[in-house]
Amino acid sequence: DYYEPFTFDYEHLHSAPEGKHIPTARPRSLIDGKRMDKVIWGPNWEELLGGEFEKRARDRNFEAMQKEMYGQFENTFMMYLPRLCEHCLNPSCVATCPSGAIYKREEDGIVLIDQDKCRGWRLCISGCPYKKIYFNWKSGKSEKCIFCYPRIESGQPTVCSETCVGRIRYLGVLLYDADRIEEAASTEREVDLYERQCEVFLDPHDPSVIEEALKQGIPQNVIDAAQRSPVYKMAMDWKLALPLHPEYRTLPMVWYVPPLSPIQSYADAGGLPKSEGVLPAIESLRIPVQYLAN
Repeated sequence: DYYEPFTFDYEHLHSAPEGKHIPTARPRSLIDGKRMDKVIWGPNWEELLGGEFEKRARDRNFEAMQKEMYGQFENTFMMYLPRLCEHCLNPSCVATCPSGAIYKREEDGIVLIDQDKCRGWRLCISGCPYKKIYFNWKSGKSEKCIFCYPRIESGQPTVCSETCVGRIRYLGVLLYDADRIEEAASTEREVDLYERQCEVFLDPHDPSVIEEALKQGIPQNVIDAAQRSPVYKMAMDWKLALPLHPEYRTLPMVWYVPPLSPIQSYADAGGLPKSEGVLPAIESLRIPVQYLAN
């Protein structure tokens, strides 16, 4: 079973005559092109789009893998993936806005929507592959996460980071070379996108990076903050954090640390590869990236 793929009649937003009410973009089937009376199923309702595990196990990504073990994950745990606005280096929402209301701030990289310029075309909603822009019917404007920029400007963390009970959200300064963004996003092979984005990031401890940053007008306190930030260590030094859907080529800036595997029976039975000691290798204790991708 699979939902009927659909899009929205965005052309009606441009061609609708002037009236009392805001024009709407009705759903339209991508199969026959006809309007749909009601959307009853879609990716926002059901994230398991690959079907049951018996079908997904035939995927080529599962070749030479312990399929029985991976099949237990879905019956053992539920992983909550908080999907936020990625504040991308190459934001597709900026390119899709006809009125130029969406922009990325140079000083901190936050992507914002200018409410004075927004005309409610709603092309940004379909243009964001992460589906993090919504339409406010009361104001007639598109809205999204603003990364708590008033707090950032006053030296405070975002509310979601500060109020996280588990203290699992890390926020920090990350230096990057803006001249490499286009080249990284244009990488021919999708499998190389992760490495190309990593090459955009700059080591805050590198003397040449510090020298060039000062020439570019970056304050010393910002460089110091980048050196103290755990973000670079988790993404670059330790390789713990990974980007969400790098194949979208937006170069997302919200990265995730994959969780540990809850299935310990295979480790107790000696079914996992070990390091030099008696404990399994740390890589084998993590939920495999192949499974997370499926």
